Amino acid sequence: MIGRSVSRFPKSVVAASVAVFIVFAALAVTAIESLSLNRYDAPGSESVAARELLAERFKTSSPNIAVLVEAKQGDVDDADVAVAGAGLTEQIAAFDGVGDAWSYWSPDGPASLASNDRDSALILAWAAGDADHVRGELLPELEAEVIAGADDAAIAVHLGGSDEVFRAVAEQARTDFLRAELIILPLVIGLLWLVYRRLSAALVTMAVGLFSVAGSLAILRIVSEFTDISTFASNIALVMGIGLGVDYGLFMTYRFREELAAGREVADAVRAAVRAAGRTIVFSGATVAAALAVLFVFPFPFLSSFAYAGIAVVVTAVIGSTVLLPAALRLLGHRVARPERTTSAGTAAAAPEQGFWYRTATRVMRRPALAGGLGLVVLLALGAPALATNFGPPDDRILRATQPVRAMYDTIRSDFAAEDADSVYIVTESATDAAIAEYAESASLLGGIQRVDAATGAYVDGERIGDPGPFGVDRFRDGDAAWISVLPTTERLAADPIDLVSDIRALDAPFDAIVGGYPAELADYRAGVLERFPLVAGLILLVTFVMLFIMTGSVVAPLKASILNLLSLSVMFGVLVWGFQEGGLSGILGFAPTGTIEPSIPLLMFCIAYGLSMDYEVFLLARIKEDYDRTGDVVASVSRGIARSAPLVSAAALILAISFAVYATSEVTFLQQLGIGMALAIVVDATIIRGVLVPAFMRLAGRANWWAPPFLRRFHDRFGWRDEPEHAGTPAPARATAEAMG
Repeated sequence: MIGRSVSRFPKSVVAASVAVFIVFAALAVTAIESLSLNRYDAPGSESVAARELLAERFKTSSPNIAVLVEAKQGDVDDADVAVAGAGLTEQIAAFDGVGDAWSYWSPDGPASLASNDRDSALILAWAAGDADHVRGELLPELEAEVIAGADDAAIAVHLGGSDEVFRAVAEQARTDFLRAELIILPLVIGLLWLVYRRLSAALVTMAVGLFSVAGSLAILRIVSEFTDISTFASNIALVMGIGLGVDYGLFMTYRFREELAAGREVADAVRAAVRAAGRTIVFSGATVAAALAVLFVFPFPFLSSFAYAGIAVVVTAVIGSTVLLPAALRLLGHRVARPERTTSAGTAAAAPEQGFWYRTATRVMRRPALAGGLGLVVLLALGAPALATNFGPPDDRILRATQPVRAMYDTIRSDFAAEDADSVYIVTESATDAAIAEYAESASLLGGIQRVDAATGAYVDGERIGDPGPFGVDRFRDGDAAWISVLPTTERLAADPIDLVSDIRALDAPFDAIVGGYPAELADYRAGVLERFPLVAGLILLVTFVMLFIMTGSVVAPLKASILNLLSLSVMFGVLVWGFQEGGLSGILGFAPTGTIEPSIPLLMFCIAYGLSMDYEVFLLARIKEDYDRTGDVVASVSRGIARSAPLVSAAALILAISFAVYATSEVTFLQQLGIGMALAIVVDATIIRGVLVPAFMRLAGRANWWAPPFLRRFHDRFGWRDEPEHAGTPAPARATAEAMG
């Protein structure tokens, strides 16, 4: 029906699509500003409960603002520096929106807030409110009204804190987004021209990508009215919108060219292309969307944002490629066909035995065990570093050293024995002084603990060393309720912040206690992600298995696809570990390795890469199955199917990989990981997986490729994908073969 409509009314369809695009673009312009700045929160976790109790009972919490004050002459105890530092502390404490502030110069201020050489000291503050308020409103105002004017003859001032770090990350990500647009758009158009050798074909295919980007951002703008959407979702909308839109546009245009080369009239070629490629595009899109939808399993807005973005990209890319593009092809007609002097997709379809991919597949299938074994060895070797994956929390080092907030924390790491902003807080609603003292003494005996502050005093190595500070007992007491601050050393925090939190939670507390603070919040977020990862992986495998079964009627083909996709993803994880966790790519890309990887980014990459791998699997299997249904030749159908689909898949993969690889130029390590990892996964999938392992496996499996138990075969006969033969009078023996094997 769609094919008939777009071929009959192409001008109306194009005009309507342009009108929709204008609406999308108008909404997309405001999308970036409507997106949210999320924190690493785990809703319902112990750390969130501790934060809420601290705010309610004590009007404080883990500091999210830090100010480094450097003495320009002398040290932090000099009179003019001390006066300036104390005055700045009071200004910050009195600033609208700041709930609590303290510093080295506060009454009983802890000595750990001064550097080892006493050239600098810290002011810490807590501001209530969500990340959008603190990062988007409070911090810019504080910087303009207080921090900028504090730098004088006595002191130099630098703004930091966890929210300032991720404010800088968000701003850099926006800059990288705009730079990526300027690079990706002309680059993709140039690649499309090389693929098509027709500027008109390149431009209309690119139009599908732009339609998808604008549509995805518009959808995110609407969804943001009802739930939080992370600013990083815009980066996904750009790269996947261009990538999938162009991919699906390539699939449709290639099929249209094949139909023209087969001698069809333009209108008939459009209808045939929409009937064949359009169905595959819709099915492939549903598979990618299903893979990304599993991110809704996580109760974290940061991750669910990417589910919204991915689904929006798929929907708009499918609409653009199956409605807008066929109408444009109908109007352009033979101006889209490949010039006669070059080998066309249509020629490849008519004589696949002449192509490179046919010869490659044939050679692989002559010695499938050898070729498949070599391919498997390569993938396992590349993926081996993934066995050493170490997930950990992010910090300022996801930014470049040139960023002011990163430079500030480099100073803190090198010059301070501990960082009070990273204290672990223990909160209780009922405890006696004796119980508090007992717990504080025990906590101070843990390895790597600098000091414990409580209502009963300050403790080091199991001994009380003085009165509590800053501000004395009242800071740590509210009736029966109390809280305790456990300050780790810089070395312990850098070595194992997750184990630090675990050790504190494992202490035998003589009262009901909950553990919070910034390290605990990161630990709970990490635990929440990793706990649900097996469920997410299982859901993705199940959903894509079902989708491929519906398409093929086989249980072997989906199982093979799942195994091969996991192999390609192991390569991606291997490079992440070697390149980013261990720092193998740090010299080239200019980042500082921390020895860990933040878990949500690899999880996001897993979902995207698995979906895209299945995307290419769908197009490959669709061509192989189409040939097998027509001829019944279990061996030659693989070679011919690969020959017809591999040039297209290779071109699509190249464009998508380059679109992701552009983010390697980012100054945010998260985006570099996304760019490098995804580009590599796509290239490996389109070459070693599709060019070597798929034909090797299918040759070894033979007719078993299309096997299913009788009850599932009956289910597929009734509800599954049934292709209509495109050539009258040709046999369709697949069902008979499956029945014979059953």
